[in-house]
Amino acid sequence: MNMYKWISDTIAERNKKAAPLISYPAAQTLYIPVQELVADSSQMAIGMYLIAEHYPMMAFAPSYMDLSVEAEAFGAKAVYSDEGVPTIVGKLIETEEDANSLQIPEVGAGRTGQCIDTVRKAMKLITDRPVFANCAGPFSLAGRLLDVNEILLLTLEDPDMVHTVLEKATTFITAFVKALKATGAHGVIMAEPLAGLLSPGLMQEFSTDYVKRIIDEVQDENFVVCYHNCANRLESRAAQVAATGARMFHFGEGADMIKLLEQLPKDCIVMGNISPSGVFNSSSGPWKMRRATQALLHSCLKYDNFVISSGCDVPADTDFGNIKQFFLTVELEYKKRMLLEKLAE
Repeated sequence: MNMYKWISDTIAERNKKAAPLISYPAAQTLYIPVQELVADSSQMAIGMYLIAEHYPMMAFAPSYMDLSVEAEAFGAKAVYSDEGVPTIVGKLIETEEDANSLQIPEVGAGRTGQCIDTVRKAMKLITDRPVFANCAGPFSLAGRLLDVNEILLLTLEDPDMVHTVLEKATTFITAFVKALKATGAHGVIMAEPLAGLLSPGLMQEFSTDYVKRIIDEVQDENFVVCYHNCANRLESRAAQVAATGARMFHFGEGADMIKLLEQLPKDCIVMGNISPSGVFNSSSGPWKMRRATQALLHSCLKYDNFVISSGCDVPADTDFGNIKQFFLTVELEYKKRMLLEKLAE
């Protein structure tokens, strides 16, 4: 599939599909806990297929966003649970010596091999839309090796140490994404939320420049990178986001979508940003979902490159009634726009 053409066709399409990051609710569909889901590539692939099959309005089929995968491959400790995504605890790197001696793992170490197998298997099952793999961004990976709070201080107090870790993280992520690309996947969603906590200048130095190096190595007409950042007020760093060279962008609930759409390239897809926890996983039911979806669409419909989505990956225990209402509302709003245009002729 020519993904540059898919992007331009999506932008030109008047009756757009939605692109929420729905993968972990597959645990409900399969009647298994998240801990069991993330341990089995076949279950993960089947889960992706069942979600895609159930929601034909999904623009693409996303894999599982998990910022612990690459860090665990480096040797960091991951904690698993039945309800949530695995997380990293503690820190692997304490000193400059630790950073210098850090070994870059082989692709396939830890659960990276399982992630590759998941996407390879999903490609056999999902043939009616693009399939996107997932990876961590370099600064977000480095943060899980150095500690997510400490790395923010280290960018000021010991930048050389941070760059040492980033060089190794970037080398590994590049190789990992190339392996994901080799499965036939159509793209990868790179999650780099920690970079959104940096000032624009530091974000450029410690994230954007490294992200761009990865994208320059892997992105072409058959494989695109979707840059995901769910930090708050990211519109103030839109220039750094655009400079990554990604062809797709995905933002969290704390971002001003209008300001981002105004600043980012019009030939790139810009996605977001219904709250995963506050709306998708809200106990208020479909009414809250309907109102939030309508409000976002009414604000952003005038931007052809906007594609509505969740603000981040949707929690595993999200009520399927809310998800259904999201798709129904999106479909209705686009249909209403087309009918109003027809009446105006």
